[in-house]
Amino acid sequence: MNLPKTLAVIDDGLRAKLHVGVQLFVASNGETVADLGIGLAAEGRPMTPDSMMTWLSTSKIATSVLFARLWEDGLVRLDDPVAAHIPAFGVRGKEAVTLRHLWTHTCAMLHVEDKLFPVRYRQSHADNIALICASGLDRGRMPGRDAGYQTSTVTLLLAEIIARKRGRDFRELARETLFLPLGMTDSWLGMPAEAVARYEGRLGKTFDTSGAEPRADGSFAPDAPEQLTHVMPGGNGRGPMRELARVLELLRRGGEFDGVRLLSPQTVEAMTARHRCGLRDYSFDNQLLDWGLGLALDSRIHYAGGVHLYGYGPHASARAFGHSGFRTTVAFCDPAADLVVACSWNGMVADDRIHSARQNALCGALYEDLGLV
Repeated sequence: MNLPKTLAVIDDGLRAKLHVGVQLFVASNGETVADLGIGLAAEGRPMTPDSMMTWLSTSKIATSVLFARLWEDGLVRLDDPVAAHIPAFGVRGKEAVTLRHLWTHTCAMLHVEDKLFPVRYRQSHADNIALICASGLDRGRMPGRDAGYQTSTVTLLLAEIIARKRGRDFRELARETLFLPLGMTDSWLGMPAEAVARYEGRLGKTFDTSGAEPRADGSFAPDAPEQLTHVMPGGNGRGPMRELARVLELLRRGGEFDGVRLLSPQTVEAMTARHRCGLRDYSFDNQLLDWGLGLALDSRIHYAGGVHLYGYGPHASARAFGHSGFRTTVAFCDPAADLVVACSWNGMVADDRIHSARQNALCGALYEDLGLV
């Protein structure tokens, strides 16, 4: 299908040097509409549909599906204290923090991100968990009442609980119990070193496009080998956009895809419902952003139908859900339109609003090109 408005938005961004390349996958009612690579994936290497792009925080979609399976199996309950599963967590006022608080980013621990950011890829997963457990709550904030998006803390804890309950390394679980059953043969959430070496010629690079010219260094996307191999369930997913889209297609189809059932329809409905509604997110300039269980929901109901930070465009329905990756990536499903979209821009721009304008423009153009408005 021809997508003139969408391609024009991408081209505008290339000319403005907001990105060096784009990988885009679009499916309508389960049928592939676009599987494109445009520009460069890395210096001197063309972007193709097979390029393996960083997912950044869209990785949280896969982690949430894995945690939902744990919940569905009865191994955890939403209102369990986190300390019931990680006893060391239950100190310094965190005793009342529940799994629901984690999964909806209302756990009031945003300051922990400041401590984690400089060390999270340089120390072990066990040390990351110990740092989180030793920390207290944000001063003046209350779990369940105050919303603050957590880049790493939430999914590190969810992954630790998954690994403890399943008795296996989280990275192996992601690969063997989610990606491979869905046919996502080139997707990883923590790659073994041999896979990093094997995929070297396909790994995309995230450029720093915060200045006048794109730079191949300076972006803090997890592109280095030691970052790709780490346990970082909220940020170092890697694979083609068409494969990331399969996780959303699984949710669009009620938890079953290509004869493989991974979740019940009831669990999918619970994940995509509004569990956090009308709260201002103090991580995102007090924007009103609604949340499901690990999924960011379209929140235009709070903006008189106008677009918002990290939104899914001006035409998305109130049922749209998914996630965005820091200033680079979006992956979402709109069940009302039978639409699944996954897009990676390999330019990390200067601020959230620049990227949100790029993201909302592309999403809006897609709906228009597809005749969905």
